[in-house]
Amino acid sequence: MKIVADSKIPYINGVLEPFAEVVYLPGRSITAEDVKDADALLVRTRTRCDETLLAGSRVRMVATATIGMDHIDSEWCRDAGVEVVSAPGCNAGGVLQWVSAVLASVVGDRCPADLTLGIVGVGHVGSLVEHAAADWGFRVLRSDPPREEAEGLGRKEGFVPLAELAAQADVVTFHVPMTKEGRHATAGLGGTDFFAALRDGAVVLNSSRGGIVDEMLWKEAVRNGCCRAVVDTWTGEPSIDRELLERAVFATPHIAGYSVQGKANASAAVISAVARRFGLPLEGWYPEGVRRVERRTIGWDDMRSSMCAYFDVETQSQLLKYNPEQFERFREEYAFREEFF
Repeated sequence: MKIVADSKIPYINGVLEPFAEVVYLPGRSITAEDVKDADALLVRTRTRCDETLLAGSRVRMVATATIGMDHIDSEWCRDAGVEVVSAPGCNAGGVLQWVSAVLASVVGDRCPADLTLGIVGVGHVGSLVEHAAADWGFRVLRSDPPREEAEGLGRKEGFVPLAELAAQADVVTFHVPMTKEGRHATAGLGGTDFFAALRDGAVVLNSSRGGIVDEMLWKEAVRNGCCRAVVDTWTGEPSIDRELLERAVFATPHIAGYSVQGKANASAAVISAVARRFGLPLEGWYPEGVRRVERRTIGWDDMRSSMCAYFDVETQSQLLKYNPEQFERFREEYAFREEFF
């Protein structure tokens, strides 16, 4: 049995070796030649898994240590008999704390009870943000049409159309997957209608995927003083837009979910998937020495006073602003931070 794995998936070195030949390669450089005789492929977002990579190979499972799957041609994999698994919700706690660090800074000394937070996409991440923000006193608005339809949710549960959310929110944060087809496609969701409706002076956060918010329109809105931008995920990574970078309040290199626990959860998910598929005695494995975090309520003042000790978003942002050409290195070499609530 042979497994090819992205060399930047943490904690898994040595775990599968008793049962398989494991080849570790940089995610961006994995080729069809590398995987032609592999049974499983373990990746992150930097490996495009499609017909070009997989056709004619022995691969029967692609496991991605990420929540997003837009780097995988799921339809082609399904038709080719290649099982695809991801790690839904693995980094939700990490993204929550990135959002919290941003809020702690941009809200400043204002009272959360005087502000409205709009959450676009209320899944694993958005739900955590929702509960924390409500505990801190924010008025919370939600927009998530697929969930609204599936669960029969509406205004009485705080769900409103995106334009209405944009018109009322002081801060808007996006937490949706990247989808390009269907009635609820999210590519360009933050587009013309969104910016036309957006409340003057609002802060817009994107930590979901590059392209969810239209960067050309976003730049124009920031340039004109209509809103402020906080960016973690970018169109065209690692070649990011320098004007948006310069004008953003905070800019980070796609590391919002890069917590110790988030990475451990993702690695555990791919190991569990391989164990199930190939009958290995590894289901339930979790990286030794990683502290599991139980979600807990923390007060607004306590969160603000504690955050810099865990994640200094301003310093991280300045590092990227001064060295944008180092985007990929900053991401690859990022020191995972501990979650603390």
